Amino acid sequence: MNTLIIAIISILILIAYVFDITASKTRIPTVVILLAMGWFLKQILVFFDIHIPDFSSVLPILGTIGLILIVLEGSMELEMNQSKIPILKKSFLLALVPMLFLIAALAFGLKQLTPMSWNEAILWVTPLGVISSAIAIPSAKNLDNYNREMITYDSSFSDIFGILLFNLFVTGEPITAQTLLVFSGQLILIVIISILSTLLLSYILSKITHQVKFVPIIFSILLIYSIAKWFHMPSLVFVLIFGIMLRNLSKLKEIKFFKNLNDRIYNIEVHRFHEVVSEGTFVIRVFFFILFGFLLKTKEIIALDTLPYSIGITLLIFMIRWLYLKLSKQAVNPLLFIAPRGLITILLFLSIPTSMSNDIINNSLIVQVVLLSAMMLIVGNLCIKKETQTTVSREHDNEKEISILC
Repeated sequence: MNTLIIAIISILILIAYVFDITASKTRIPTVVILLAMGWFLKQILVFFDIHIPDFSSVLPILGTIGLILIVLEGSMELEMNQSKIPILKKSFLLALVPMLFLIAALAFGLKQLTPMSWNEAILWVTPLGVISSAIAIPSAKNLDNYNREMITYDSSFSDIFGILLFNLFVTGEPITAQTLLVFSGQLILIVIISILSTLLLSYILSKITHQVKFVPIIFSILLIYSIAKWFHMPSLVFVLIFGIMLRNLSKLKEIKFFKNLNDRIYNIEVHRFHEVVSEGTFVIRVFFFILFGFLLKTKEIIALDTLPYSIGITLLIFMIRWLYLKLSKQAVNPLLFIAPRGLITILLFLSIPTSMSNDIINNSLIVQVVLLSAMMLIVGNLCIKKETQTTVSREHDNEKEISILC
């Protein structure tokens, strides 16, 4: 039986890897394939009457680790210099403004349909306002540098804003000036902790001579994240700052404490650490979405009572995003379509206290919005492909005209 489990896991990982490396050609988001794989695996095991243990308690753990590694991987690809300020401003606003308008619109609608308070309504719709960096960042790998950076920043900021807002309302306490003051203090504190922790872990990374050096660093990040989360601080901010600072360690040489560091950490160790994080992220992401697909019930996917709400929410997501891109005079394609809901939406939804409930936002609606936004991502990929082919065709025609003139 153990051999069979190992074989199944190996097959799933290899299939996921094949789909991941061919995603740029198939234009199908890997998350859709992974969810389908998990769902089909469940049907096969049920058909052969094989006992299935309850994995539902594992999903939030896998998701949290996956979220940390995904944000860390994405932030380590971002080089910081003065020329990045414009793109930081644009991605910051792209993540924040549409999210606030969407959450406000959805909370208003939910409050009209249910007797819940504003605090509860905002809490319930916040997961739907967050772009999934777990899907968005890998989907942007084949884009040009500008769009890839925009999507990486956009989705990372979206994760952070969503978690900050969720943490603000999840306590159920009324939002007062004192509440906001405490929350602002926590945010400032986590930034200070992030900078100090990053400097310390970076220094340790440069001094470790043991052959095992990246595992302690990764688990130190997980530990700091968990402690910050325990005290209800915006712990994802720490991960983002750590990744960005590690990617830009060469600039720390101006600090006296780091002047005598060996260049090996800048040229080799950080690159190797990034590779280890990327490999770990891939494995965790595969297992999370396969497990989520495994736990899906067919009736949740095709639930007709929530489908109108799911379609309406999905359309509203992209309408607000399109409107903001137009008003801010930014290119609609591909930024419009790469706004999927996924891992962070699921995690925040699962984190809502069981004491709160409503008849509208449930597993079925969350699953349907995730799948519908993934379908929009496919549409976007097809548009990008068509645009690329048109550009290539024009370049070819121009070359022919030049040759004729010559």
